[in-house]
Amino acid sequence: MRENYLEDYFSFLRFPSVSTDNQFASNVRECAQWVSEKLAAIGLESKVVPTAGHPIVWARNEHRPGSRTVVIYGHYDVQPPDPLELWDSPPFEPVLKEGYVFARGATDNKGQILSHILGVQETMEQDHELPVNLHLVIEGEEEIGSANLGTFLSENREALKCDVAVVSDTGMIARGTPTLSYGLRGVTALEIKVTGPKMDLHSGVFGGAVANPITALAQLLATLHDRVAGFYDRVKPLENWEREAWRKLPVDGDKLVLKETGVPELFGEAGYNSVERIWARPTAEINGIGGGYQGKGTKTVIASHAMAKLTFRLVPEQDGDEILKLAKTHLRKNLPKGVTLEITDGHSGPWYLTDPHSAIGEAAQRALREAFNRDAALIREGGSIPIVSQFRSILGVETLLMGLALPDCRAHSPNENFPLENLEGGIRLNKAILQELAR
Repeated sequence: MRENYLEDYFSFLRFPSVSTDNQFASNVRECAQWVSEKLAAIGLESKVVPTAGHPIVWARNEHRPGSRTVVIYGHYDVQPPDPLELWDSPPFEPVLKEGYVFARGATDNKGQILSHILGVQETMEQDHELPVNLHLVIEGEEEIGSANLGTFLSENREALKCDVAVVSDTGMIARGTPTLSYGLRGVTALEIKVTGPKMDLHSGVFGGAVANPITALAQLLATLHDRVAGFYDRVKPLENWEREAWRKLPVDGDKLVLKETGVPELFGEAGYNSVERIWARPTAEINGIGGGYQGKGTKTVIASHAMAKLTFRLVPEQDGDEILKLAKTHLRKNLPKGVTLEITDGHSGPWYLTDPHSAIGEAAQRALREAFNRDAALIREGGSIPIVSQFRSILGVETLLMGLALPDCRAHSPNENFPLENLEGGIRLNKAILQELAR
């Protein structure tokens, strides 16, 4: 790999482009400008498009009538690096160790989208043009729900008319195994606040006479799993070919989950193995909880309130609004006595499912085989990428999800990493998929 590729990669990673925290807003803008300038330098027409939030970088080559048109999507924003003390090196000072680059955003999504940019660069240097009409759309709000990308797509629907979208923001089932993800879970979120007394109370003076909001919250949350009426009514069962294909994958999903998480034993819905639970079954998760005294030692209080953040992962054919309605009904019905409940809606994004055996699905599998010299694994994924459903609803196209993330990449966690062999593989994949789609 060229030395300047590593320089580009490190420069990209040094931007603390954390989209969720306004203190990093200027860093996000600077990162967008760097990406746009990089795309212009390789011969594309590029601009930074303002939005109501963080900007979008939009680049394109000179389009030729009669050629296929492809959108490649990625994002330059990253998750917060916290907790900082768990990083082996500073999160925004990339380090290369034993072939892996460690930094926040190394995998999600800077390494993956940069591999496409470098693939385009090499093709432009060699052929002075691309085999397709190309749009690169690289946003700065994926990690906070892509709130403004749908508006951008709608406002530029005619200019962005295309045949297919390509995204590398998902995972490989195992190192060296090319992977086509044809399904994603959706997500919808809410936050709840349970309130009792109007202020914190002395637990000796009032304990036993008033309900404790933290206890009430714990009791309420304990009712969630397997007990929300109607939660599973719309869930689409797995196809027989899917269960068969997943059984033949070159990894043992249960062992992989145990190894990567370090949990003492597996947990989940009865009748399904780990990959089936993660890829094809819905969940109700408690992502955050708080209330009362958090400092050292003891403070004998009954807190006035307690809170929790919840998300629900959705699968075909579940509807996010309906699931939120069912969850709210359940929470209100099961609220313990002596407290009140406040519910605030959070972000949401729909599930996605496409046919891996379609013409473009077969083209993706050929490209993956050429890039990695192995047949592609066909999987779904447990995460959510709301934009792929918007590509379908706004632009009317399907999305090819060809991820380069390894199972142990630690995306969203300390010591996030990406192997240089996957950066190189992504460059090969970019060239191969554009050639396949041109045909």
